[in-house]
Amino acid sequence: MGLTGSVLAIDAGNSKTDVAVVAADGTVLATARGGEFRPPTVGVRAAVDTLARAVAEAYARAGVTAVGHVSACLANADLPVEEEQLAAALHARAWGSSVEVRNDTFAILRAGVAEPRGVAVVCGAGINCVGMRPGGRTARFPAIGRISGDWGGGWFLAEEALWHAARAEDGRGGPTELARTLPAHFGLDSMYALIEALHLGHVEHARRHELTPVLFATAAAGDPVARRIVDRLAEEITTMAVVALTRLDLLSEETPVLLGGGVLAAGHAQLDDAVRQLLAERAPKAVPRVVRERPVLGAALLGMDRLGAAAAAQERLRAHFAHDAS
Repeated sequence: MGLTGSVLAIDAGNSKTDVAVVAADGTVLATARGGEFRPPTVGVRAAVDTLARAVAEAYARAGVTAVGHVSACLANADLPVEEEQLAAALHARAWGSSVEVRNDTFAILRAGVAEPRGVAVVCGAGINCVGMRPGGRTARFPAIGRISGDWGGGWFLAEEALWHAARAEDGRGGPTELARTLPAHFGLDSMYALIEALHLGHVEHARRHELTPVLFATAAAGDPVARRIVDRLAEEITTMAVVALTRLDLLSEETPVLLGGGVLAAGHAQLDDAVRQLLAERAPKAVPRVVRERPVLGAALLGMDRLGAAAAAQERLRAHFAHDAS
């Protein structure tokens, strides 16, 4: 069968890839899941090869060979030049007549709103924020770490907690329960033992992310240092949202502010309450909500927006993923 799908939606993150083939009427013809998407680590060609395996599986299930439009929301597409490079790489695969690449945060935003209008702040392994209005106007940040002014994200929080805990144990900093709770997570009795284990590789580098929930638990138990770190994160999340709303002239209008990613979706009461309180003070018209819809839905909706799909088609698409998640 030939060109029957209208949109190939791709949501590619640092840990997994989801793809969906969607017909013009919003019917989901097929979905597939692939591996991690990490162009900075493996190169663009190898990263797109990972996408290709999932796309081939979805196309085979849908019985199509190409679509009208490819809507790809990709991790590590942080700068316009990176989006252009990745769009060219996807276009070369001839998966569709047209290709649009966006940062994956846009998928989370579009999945959580009824129209392409709002702001999303995502705090998972890293932190990012984007905003959009109908007509294509957007607000975004480079979001590539400290060199672009970022503060936050799970990896950063773990490092911050380790910093305070190390200084508490050796006397360079004030006391904090983190000096006990962080090493205890790995069955160790001191920060010195944890520092040694991390440095020598006895605790794998990738396991540092496990310390972020420990930080939140220590804050919930009342530790002042841990609580200050969580409050600082709430400040950063709010600041990003307010700046995006300001850039899009949305501060004076009732506007969804979507909160996504593992840290924000975890339901940490101190963080949630602080973000909502700060938004109420600085952006009273903002309507915060944790987004739980699958990001690939957002990528598909962005593709449908591009093709001018009817509201009924978008509702059918949403209904599929609502049923799929249940």
